[in-house]
Amino acid sequence: MSRRKQRLILIGTALAILSLAAFLALSALRESIVFFVTPSELAAKPVEAGKRLRLGGLVKEKSLVREGLSARFEITDGKADFPVVYRGILPDLFREQQGVVAEGALDASGTFRADTVLAKHDERYMPKEVADALKKQGVWHEEGAGKK
Repeated sequence: MSRRKQRLILIGTALAILSLAAFLALSALRESIVFFVTPSELAAKPVEAGKRLRLGGLVKEKSLVREGLSARFEITDGKADFPVVYRGILPDLFREQQGVVAEGALDASGTFRADTVLAKHDERYMPKEVADALKKQGVWHEEGAGKK
């Protein structure tokens, strides 16, 4: 076998291995992507049960019910509300009428089952996605509130 054929076989094998690695990385990435939605967007365009997503907005006033380690509350953007069930310890700064992002999936009954809840971390910060969505809805206005 000539050197030229050996070089072509080596390059072809390297390209095949590189293509396989890229395919595996992209397919793994596709499975781990989690989209952010507001309650209005979720009400307008429902997703199938079990699909992971992030639901963000404000914790609706008088909707928080704690039952041991479980908590039920509603996330609102002023136009739509979504019930959320979370089992675990809520962040210390979690409270009603504050910005929150819950990550999880909808169940068959339309309740959002969160496995992660993120709350704001100081009096001026709100997650960028939540602030942008609430500004778009006309619910949240930036009055000395800044993005970190």
